[in-house]
Amino acid sequence: MNAVDRSPIQVEDLVKRFGSFVAVDHLSFRIERGEIVGFLGPNGAGKSTTIRMLCGLLRPSAGRAMVAGFDVSRDPEKVKTQIGYMSQKFSLYPDLTVMENLRFFGGIYHVSRDVLPERIASAVSMAGLAGREDALVATLAGGWKQRLALGCAILHRPPILFLDEPTSGVDPQSRRRFWDLIHSFAADGVTVLVSTHYMDEAEYCNRIALIDRGRLLQFANPGTLRRQPLGGDLLLLECDPLGAGLAALRSAPDAIDAALFGSSIHVLVRDAAASMSALPAHLARSGVRIERIARIEPTIEDVFVRMVGADLAGGHGQS
Repeated sequence: MNAVDRSPIQVEDLVKRFGSFVAVDHLSFRIERGEIVGFLGPNGAGKSTTIRMLCGLLRPSAGRAMVAGFDVSRDPEKVKTQIGYMSQKFSLYPDLTVMENLRFFGGIYHVSRDVLPERIASAVSMAGLAGREDALVATLAGGWKQRLALGCAILHRPPILFLDEPTSGVDPQSRRRFWDLIHSFAADGVTVLVSTHYMDEAEYCNRIALIDRGRLLQFANPGTLRRQPLGGDLLLLECDPLGAGLAALRSAPDAIDAALFGSSIHVLVRDAAASMSALPAHLARSGVRIERIARIEPTIEDVFVRMVGADLAGGHGQS
């Protein structure tokens, strides 16, 4: 890193240890102005720990990170003035009203009294809470709570937003509206780092960081990730019964891997044409009837499952 580098978020060999456990394992990446980057990975992958370090809330064990031009280890308080942060757990005060929460966070962020009324009105409108300013936050539905929390996080108009699993437990319609808001901020030049374990949300990001057990597996745009070679052809199977079908597929001679995807199975095979001919008979011997079989293009979830499996096989994970 050097003084002329203007990337809002720059990370080099970032490490976080808790005793002998390595939660974040030499992460390196950078995020540009107005970019939405998704941290995608299972629970325990190190997403929240990384975000807390970038927010100046945790001190790195090794490596370096610069946020808005400030070193997160040397100037954590200066970092905090330049960011908005939504934690993984709901961060507002449930026993206060909508308006009381907004006024409180306006004070925390030192928002000028001259602009605070306009900022509060904007947050209320964004959250869809006009007419409910006096409602206790505890009485609000999940989607409203999350949009209100986002409104509180941006009262001071920060150039960088860190959102830690902001849509966890929120219904699909509210999730879509939340992402519309994120894109509107990015269009105004705000840099957004958002963690999620919802694979479909990755499609809303400009780039995706696939993370597992503290390690960065890939950092690329969604299209590039979907084109990652999986080492074979991907088939979709709908069969009955589903569980027996999955077990039978995992023992099929040509199968490399198989995993449930909703009410179907994605199976990675060495040769699609040969497997489409051979699999019906193989499954029939286990009492499984194939209702549909087709070759498909990989999804980001397919790529992630395959990469995590390869990482496990290579023995690179933390205990």
